[in-house]
Amino acid sequence: MKTGQALMQNRFNFSRNWLLVFVLAFLFSCSENNAKLTKQEVLLQGKTMGTTYSIKLIGKEQEVKDQQIHQQIDALLKQVNQEMSTYIPDSELSLFNKSVSGEPVALSQGLERVMAEAIRLGELTGGKLDVTVGPLVNLWGFGPEFRPETVPGDELLTTTRARTGLDKLTLADGKLTKANPALYVDLSTIAKGYAVDKVAELVEANGYQNYLVEIGGELRLKGFKHNGSLWHLAIEKPISHKRLVQQYIVPKDNAVATSGDYRNYFEADGQRFSHIIDPATGKPINHKLVSVTVIHPSSMTADGLSTAMMVMGEEQAMAFAEENDLAAFLIVKTDDGFEQQSTVKFVQYLK
Repeated sequence: MKTGQALMQNRFNFSRNWLLVFVLAFLFSCSENNAKLTKQEVLLQGKTMGTTYSIKLIGKEQEVKDQQIHQQIDALLKQVNQEMSTYIPDSELSLFNKSVSGEPVALSQGLERVMAEAIRLGELTGGKLDVTVGPLVNLWGFGPEFRPETVPGDELLTTTRARTGLDKLTLADGKLTKANPALYVDLSTIAKGYAVDKVAELVEANGYQNYLVEIGGELRLKGFKHNGSLWHLAIEKPISHKRLVQQYIVPKDNAVATSGDYRNYFEADGQRFSHIIDPATGKPINHKLVSVTVIHPSSMTADGLSTAMMVMGEEQAMAFAEENDLAAFLIVKTDDGFEQQSTVKFVQYLK
């Protein structure tokens, strides 16, 4: 079993799972006509948030260079990290977590936007999405505080749970207050999606209407590829040892987020422990639902919803998705392999 700070950094403070959805550059066309476009597919790549990003813009390479799009993206992602990382000691979020005064803390526009959505989704999902479970994430060995991958005792688990709870957070007038000085906020379930949204907004502001933005497996796409076909993606089969396709999709002008528990985990005494923590128990989830994909206009929202539904389990997640008119795709482990389930709204995106 690997240990060390380098491993913990690679797990990425904002991450849930690495690349549960990946981009396939198909050659077959889904366009209404077969006219070939003369524009290029310009690829911009880099590293951020302990993972990588890949951005495809449909345009002219020299124009992308002249506009310094790549430099703009790197500067934007650096800002998001400085606002929301729990790995950077002096980030805005780290400083809030360290504060013990109990006084309201003024937030940057970006952090306020993410916190507002995190609180909204927490209430919508009945607490299944809880950004205060950071101490529990750390306790189980999945956070920025390096800990041995061992099962915590009941007493330690109880005292740690007492430091959590979305009801202990108040956001008002751009200021965030915590009722318990020990409260710790971890935005790993939503901030990466926010970064995808911000990059998408940036490239659109620069005049690009055909693009694909991907950061650590979270995606947002719009328009067409350089050959006139729609963007195609593949949902990955939830197995840890290799990458296989479970289902092809055509998300159109939307974001796609997938949460799963089959890559980021540890084993102890013959039992497997997921990195996804159930706020109600303080323990890793333990059910048959292994992957949830959500298609939504906002990557941030899709990011948070996919995690919350993973916590719920298959029956509650499907009922929740249908009740809230969500485009969701579930993969459930069975004795014979895997079973996939789609909400009514998701069917339109199946290939």
